[in-house]
Amino acid sequence: MQRITITVLLVFILTSTFANAQEGQGTGKPEPKKPKPNPAFAEVIDDPALPRVLLIGDSISIGYTVPVQEMLKGKANVHRIPTNGGPTTNGLKHIEQWLGDKPWDVIHFNWGLHDLKYIDDKGALVDVEQGHQQVPIEEYEQNLRTLVERLQKTEAKLIWRSTTPVPEGATGRVVGDSAKYNAVAAAIMQEHGIPTDDQYAFALSRLEEIQRPANVHFTEEGSRQLAAQAVAAIQQALNNN
Repeated sequence: MQRITITVLLVFILTSTFANAQEGQGTGKPEPKKPKPNPAFAEVIDDPALPRVLLIGDSISIGYTVPVQEMLKGKANVHRIPTNGGPTTNGLKHIEQWLGDKPWDVIHFNWGLHDLKYIDDKGALVDVEQGHQQVPIEEYEQNLRTLVERLQKTEAKLIWRSTTPVPEGATGRVVGDSAKYNAVAAAIMQEHGIPTDDQYAFALSRLEEIQRPANVHFTEEGSRQLAAQAVAAIQQALNNN
């Protein structure tokens, strides 16, 4: 009887040890840490006494979202779309969801860096010689026109944010393409009387100071400087309401 009990106990211990090992427990290795949620996507609880502002854009706008919120604290409820806005084709798919069913006072928006980048047939970023532009400039113009017309229906004050520069050495993008896409966008904005937050010109004059080497993204300080640009444009729009 005692042997049976000991045998059962050993089987239980071995089974438990195996199960723990399968779950990654009891191995002495720490469990991988979950990535912290990006504060740029944190829920914003509106103060009903303040105007509502929406930021639409890609990872450049993700970088300046929190600084913009901090700079406009007590002056506006600053929201952003809950994702990377990507190219204009993505905007066309999700614009209704992003706008939601509540009114906006100001919408600060951009598309461009994802349109002009080079991808392969699977959608992966590749060297220019190995791929094709995600959204050719002619299609970009058509898509942006459609998006602007939809944004105007919100009756919000609209602010176009020009696409920031592509630096030397950036994978999958060509230096100078931002300027070409911005020229197309500028003509559309002029037609519709939409002001521009010209972050392209602002960044171009200080790229080595605020942009990461061979990378379209900006340093933390660079994002704060872009945020200040955005805030100035947003405050002007709010003052004109």
